[in-house]
Amino acid sequence: MTTPERLRAPRPTSFWLRALERRARRSDDPDLAEPIAWSSAEEQRAAVKFFNAALRAEESGLRQAHELAEEVGRWDPELAEVLRLYGNEEGWHQRLLGEFLERIGGSVQPMGRVTRLFYSAYARAKRMETIVLTNLMFETIGATTYRMALRNVRHPAARRMLTVLARDESFHVPLNVHFLREVVRRDPSARRRLVWIHRLLFTSLLLLPFASRPKAQAFDGIPRLALVRAYAQALGALFVHEPELDLAPPRLLRALVGRTPALAG
Repeated sequence: MTTPERLRAPRPTSFWLRALERRARRSDDPDLAEPIAWSSAEEQRAAVKFFNAALRAEESGLRQAHELAEEVGRWDPELAEVLRLYGNEEGWHQRLLGEFLERIGGSVQPMGRVTRLFYSAYARAKRMETIVLTNLMFETIGATTYRMALRNVRHPAARRMLTVLARDESFHVPLNVHFLREVVRRDPSARRRLVWIHRLLFTSLLLLPFASRPKAQAFDGIPRLALVRAYAQALGALFVHEPELDLAPPRLLRALVGRTPALAG
């Protein structure tokens, strides 16, 4: 009988290292060369905005992972190597996205005001637990958005790009939970600081679709409220099986967004 998730022992760093080493050896660049027949100029502009946002997320993840790897290497070389390989995977995504933007008639564009605010605050974070929690929650909403976009997007090349992102970001979510668990294990006082950071991030990320939908919905077809609810469910499920972290969704948001199975309790 399969062991229930809540009873399963956390996977050790060696598990994640082996998994990332296998992934690093693969050679599976998707075929992104197929031309896309856009339904409208609006859809094309929305796609450029969508994949620019994805590229910025990968760019930030690459930088933070490699910076953390240097710091972590002083006390856990194995975990540092996991962070380095994780950053390399983010770098691969960044390269693919840059190439794909060119193929769809776009280019890397300056960040919008809201996106710039998020990443500026992220870049200023100094404490390791803040950096890891922020990245974990960004990866979670990224994976959620890509999976939802795959339900609506029909262009084969765009679907291949989305499939890579959805697959890998879904792997990165539990990986980042492992990073967070290791940071808190080394510094138990970090858990208390995380509570307020988690509440702030949770609230802020549920507001993000109000900024992104006017720019990207013509491409991904995801309604604003559907994305807010999906973010709430995905973020609320992150720590259901991590009671030692004590990071529950803000109660007020449960009432405002609606109780889903992930948020009930």
